[in-house]
Amino acid sequence: MENYHTEVPLSIDIDRLGKCYLDFRSQLGFRTDDKTLRDFNAICINRIPGDENSITGGNVRGLYWTKPDTTNIEEQRLPYIEEHRYTEICPEFKDTYVEEVYNLITSKFKLGRVRFLMKPPRSCLSWHRDPEMRLHIPIITNEGCRMIINDVSFHMPSNGSAYLTDNTKYHNFFNGSEIDRVHLVATVLKNDVDVTWRDEVKYD
Repeated sequence: MENYHTEVPLSIDIDRLGKCYLDFRSQLGFRTDDKTLRDFNAICINRIPGDENSITGGNVRGLYWTKPDTTNIEEQRLPYIEEHRYTEICPEFKDTYVEEVYNLITSKFKLGRVRFLMKPPRSCLSWHRDPEMRLHIPIITNEGCRMIINDVSFHMPSNGSAYLTDNTKYHNFFNGSEIDRVHLVATVLKNDVDVTWRDEVKYD
């Protein structure tokens, strides 16, 4: 069976990062391009330098492809995002533990957008694929919070590690628990990581 995710040991203080998330959730609230979407809630951590519009509208979710109906014909949703331009941490996170984590992961990977993503209890995403891989840092989770890539289902524990996931394949994420699931999620730019999904990931 294929393995579409790889653990990256980082020793992140999850309790401290979780407290930051709760504080900023109260201060900033969530962003979305569609307020009818219950299952997508984001707090944007970085942006295009000086461009507040880069963390609004469709830039919050970003380009993806899905098969929405019985024809199983793939359709594009939302426009392409210039991920490589997201190089500035949002001012609210300066001099916080979020910035420490941001600096750590950007020192190891070339990243695009970085966001806190919250998925409410008993909710899931559409079956879709993204242009790039993702780096997940689980913060608040439960064994019933699972990602499915192709036919493979797995859970990412909040143990201080990060997890690379191959979101270029069709996938979904569901929260089958009774608590919010919260991950810090970053876009990993193409050709930056040498990944053999069966072996150990190589990074700087």
